[in-house]
Amino acid sequence: MPRETMEKWLELFADPVKNSNVIFLGGEPTMHPDLAHGIAKAKELGFTVTVDSNGYLFHDILDRTSPDLLDYLSFSLDGPDSKVNDPIRGEGVFDVCTANMRKAVLRGYNVSLIYTVSSLNLKHLHRMIPLLSEIGVKRFFIQVIGLRGKPAQESVGEQGWQVSPEQWLDLVPAVALQAAAAGIHVTYPKVFLDPGEKFECAGLVAENYFIFPNGRVYRCPLCEDHPIHALRIENDVLVPNEGLTEDDFFQLNIAEGCVMNKLLQPDTLSYDEQGTPHHRISCCLLKQEILP
Repeated sequence: MPRETMEKWLELFADPVKNSNVIFLGGEPTMHPDLAHGIAKAKELGFTVTVDSNGYLFHDILDRTSPDLLDYLSFSLDGPDSKVNDPIRGEGVFDVCTANMRKAVLRGYNVSLIYTVSSLNLKHLHRMIPLLSEIGVKRFFIQVIGLRGKPAQESVGEQGWQVSPEQWLDLVPAVALQAAAAGIHVTYPKVFLDPGEKFECAGLVAENYFIFPNGRVYRCPLCEDHPIHALRIENDVLVPNEGLTEDDFFQLNIAEGCVMNKLLQPDTLSYDEQGTPHHRISCCLLKQEILP
């Protein structure tokens, strides 16, 4: 994407009267040679700016931007050591990622970390707390693996990558509290609603936009593999799409909670003998926060 296009598209979503966030995602956003320019432009427009990186930090991004422009530099790591992380994210990733996290902290950047919980690393989640404390990570985002279809079941056994409701509820909230007690700001999705708890869809109660270089603009990340995006950018103008789009699905109220999860990730659901779901699935975009 040319830097001129990046500027115009950022301007489309800038609103001086709102506290808005922009997150540069990928793939790997630091591979874009003009990322530093995009960070500066976003800051100029009043956004809180985050970059989500796999940890490799291409194009000397630490030298080309600054903590004054980039509010958070977020790294993805899925284990407290190379034995847990690297089989998931790739050989050598743990060493590169943690080295660059330390380098960023020394440069004065606010560093956060994203840990995607799966059956492969759930039991190691608590071991992340001393690592993050030692490095100086300020924010800890815990998210749950989301897969479509059943390929993972073939590779890691009958359960696949998914964690059960019991595993998530037994471990994740407790670790989140421990991390907060250690001085780390923790954010994680509810995932499984309590009985009687109200379901809310971020597509109806929040403003989130997932913008792709081809001009597609989604409101829900679960929809991104399907051509049902609610909006598109055409000639640098944000245009609503006609016909059946994700916006139509957000209106539906079903026993399972999240409609898109029901349609795209049905393997995450289970039912009793009467056909009632054991758990309602919350919206993945509505998070719980625990402050230190």
